[in-house]
Amino acid sequence: MQMEKRRLITLHHCPGLTLKTLQNLLMKDPTLERLYTMNPSDIASYFTTTQKQAQSIYHHIRHNNVSQLLSIYKEQSIEPLTIWDKDYPALLKEIYAPPVVLYAKGNRELFNTRMLGIVGARLMSSYGNHALNKLIPPLLKEEFTIVSGLAKGVDISAHQLAMERGGNTIAVLGSGLFHIYPKEHQSFAEEIAFHHLLLSEYPPYTPPTRWNFPQRNRIISGLSEGVIIIEAKEKSGSLITADQAMDQGREVFAVPGSILSETSKGTNALIQQGAKLVSSHHDILEELSTREMVKIKK
Repeated sequence: MQMEKRRLITLHHCPGLTLKTLQNLLMKDPTLERLYTMNPSDIASYFTTTQKQAQSIYHHIRHNNVSQLLSIYKEQSIEPLTIWDKDYPALLKEIYAPPVVLYAKGNRELFNTRMLGIVGARLMSSYGNHALNKLIPPLLKEEFTIVSGLAKGVDISAHQLAMERGGNTIAVLGSGLFHIYPKEHQSFAEEIAFHHLLLSEYPPYTPPTRWNFPQRNRIISGLSEGVIIIEAKEKSGSLITADQAMDQGREVFAVPGSILSETSKGTNALIQQGAKLVSSHHDILEELSTREMVKIKK
């Protein structure tokens, strides 16, 4: 492994180091070579960090040998993928604040396929289930890979349907790969890792925390050409994903629902705000085709 990649992965495991600080370190010292020669005062001064953080970085990079961790990851078929690697997903690299390291387990060739994000309510109704069954199979025939977050409800149903119908799926976690959340989806995660792809920007030993999940959502949308919202309440994580997709210049598709349904309030509001109303897979293909034509003309 290249030395700069090893340095970045070592640094990525440093406790309390935010993505913003890590990006700042890389901007000022792209190979991190200089960082490894500095004392804490120099780190604080040159990289504009607090003295406490500089001490933490200094201590971490000198007392933590990433070789042992990399050996464990290799045994578990986990591949750390840095933003410098040629097989880092191209679309994801375009977003604001892309992950600098991804941990992948499974078929990384799926990064070379066309991807669509599907998210929605954890308490999915029978209507949401019917919508998934209507939309996903024809999208799989068009060879789209389904990207979702392994959560209860719409997410896990989207993964399951993709696998049952012979398609491909990517599950993006809000925790490390050794801490599958929710725990009851462990067997699904294992099947996805074996036949498809599990992905996280968090080092494998990272437990789930509530603030990890909004961060995770930007990866679901960032990998995808568009995101389909099946069901969502007025305030939900699915709407955060939709907002991030819009910020990233991705298409946002929403399945309309009854004005009497709580889980359709969010999707109906998205449509009012300009999301593409989806009544069949043709609506999705048409919008993506139009988008491609606009790109070609430019």
